[in-house]
Amino acid sequence: MQNNQAIPFNKENFKQICSKEFALVIISSIPGALLADYLNIPLAWFLGPMLVTSVISLFGFKVKMPRLILSIILIFLGLYIGNYIDKSLFSQIHQWLWTSLIMFLYIIISVLVVSKYLQKFSGYGKNTSFFSAAPGALGPLLIIAENEKSDLSQVATSHLIRLIIIITVFPFFVQSFYGFDAGNLDFIPQKNQNIFDLLILIFLSLILIYLLDKLRIPAALLSGTLIASGFLQITEIASYQLPPNIINYCLLILGSSVGCRFANKTFGDIAKNALHSFVATILLVLLGVLAAFAAGFIIDKNFFTLLLSYCPGGIYEVAVIAIYFDLDPEFVSFHHIIRLLIILFIVPVFVRSLKRKKPT
Repeated sequence: MQNNQAIPFNKENFKQICSKEFALVIISSIPGALLADYLNIPLAWFLGPMLVTSVISLFGFKVKMPRLILSIILIFLGLYIGNYIDKSLFSQIHQWLWTSLIMFLYIIISVLVVSKYLQKFSGYGKNTSFFSAAPGALGPLLIIAENEKSDLSQVATSHLIRLIIIITVFPFFVQSFYGFDAGNLDFIPQKNQNIFDLLILIFLSLILIYLLDKLRIPAALLSGTLIASGFLQITEIASYQLPPNIINYCLLILGSSVGCRFANKTFGDIAKNALHSFVATILLVLLGVLAAFAAGFIIDKNFFTLLLSYCPGGIYEVAVIAIYFDLDPEFVSFHHIIRLLIILFIVPVFVRSLKRKKPT
């Protein structure tokens, strides 16, 4: 279906932009963002809308985040992260191979440990436990899980609870121990920039997004914009730095989209999965801490940058945290793209191995 495209230009999505469900999302999200900002909550324009839309979704109100709106926002997010890419980045890339190897080991151990816990204590089936244990990649995993006859509701709810826990707690944790001055986005855009450069950047990004989407590369929106930004800036063909205030708009839409994922779920669904999802999250975070410590012996990076790189959250949600706290967004994004690719390779392998072990 067309709706599966990375940038879904179709009648259905244009109708959703003018729908009551989307209007409710915006009407509720803006006050949520302003209240969170007034209370000095870190990442206020993300967490406020996320929590408000999550609650109204669970209370049964109909909310909808049009895919087209979300795709456009994610492109801007990718272009903003692309601001950080320059020639000096390549001096570190040889070390990223080793940190990616740590990611590979982290994911294997995580899936084995957490799936075993879910099978033993939560009563999840083997297939469902593997898909629920994976540290991220919910969208693609649901497609695979459906083909493998797993419980999609349990998989989705487990991932959503984990995502809410991670992106709610992590900003407070970083602000408490990192000593970050909230809202201090020091990335100052250049003056007198050429708008033609921005058009070139967007045009190449759209081409790469289309190609990566056709190749079924996960996170095509982020991958395409990062590759386009990196290539054009390093070759000095085109360069355009987006202003920092655009991030607040990205945060509001992205936070709201997380809350909208709870549509058609109830407080009962959440309560039923909450305890085991919480334990699974703790296990994944502890394994992520160990991975971050190991990576610290290989590359000279802030520990919170490494921790965020191995954080079991959504790629775009984690990216905005990295931007907000200025924790090497390009490094974090690269490792989460690698994480998605590894998960989409590893989890089906585990499921196929289960089938071979079944008695004939």
